[in-house]
Amino acid sequence: MIRSPFRRSVTLLAACGLLSLAACSQQDQGSSQPTSSASAPDAQASSQNSQVNDELQSYRKMLQLKNDEMASQVGEDIVKRFPNTDAAKEVQQTLPDVEQRWKDVAEKRRLAALWTYQVGPMEGGTQSTASLFTTFPSGDNQVRLVLRRHTKWGQSVFMFGPGHGFVCKGNCTIQADFDGKPHPLRAFLPTTGEPAIFIRDDKGFIDAMEKTKRITMNVELQDGGKQKLVFEVGGYDPSKWSEVGKK
Repeated sequence: MIRSPFRRSVTLLAACGLLSLAACSQQDQGSSQPTSSASAPDAQASSQNSQVNDELQSYRKMLQLKNDEMASQVGEDIVKRFPNTDAAKEVQQTLPDVEQRWKDVAEKRRLAALWTYQVGPMEGGTQSTASLFTTFPSGDNQVRLVLRRHTKWGQSVFMFGPGHGFVCKGNCTIQADFDGKPHPLRAFLPTTGEPAIFIRDDKGFIDAMEKTKRITMNVELQDGGKQKLVFEVGGYDPSKWSEVGKK
């Protein structure tokens, strides 16, 4: 069949039109890619700036409220996650002091929690005690230090141990250190046979203990030979050791 010149012209125009559309489509796609890749980092940077600013505002707020615990946590997070920012530089100017204050408070709370204060009836009278256990030894081998006031027996200081108690003939001497300074203690065993050992000068012991953070004693146990005892007494609160009236 012989095609007319008109039909050939229409076919060529259509083909040219399709080619032009394809070229335009490719050109449009190519021109849109740089815009998409450029906007992603901008959005990420904007999100990070927003996070940094929010955390910095929280840190400043915690400082105003004197909440060193929360300020330490938020400040550490800023420095760790955003180390090269102005916010991190600002936080680092105050964070060491904040962390030290919180560390001191946490340690004070820990030491205070070691003590137990109780008041109750005891053998025909009323007894008030302040006591804590050794931090060494621990577990089943712990020894308990007891400050006691009793309406009948008065004031006393003693240690209550595991098993059959302590070795002490008559008035013996316990070699002790108060914050590393030698402080020997005169002691004696109770006549009633409990596994305890009493400090002879209870008032002197308490006065010295109130100025001390750690007491170390070297004792001899009936069941275990020589034993080193460590008492962390720095959290003692005399206001919580109740007075008891005389019977």
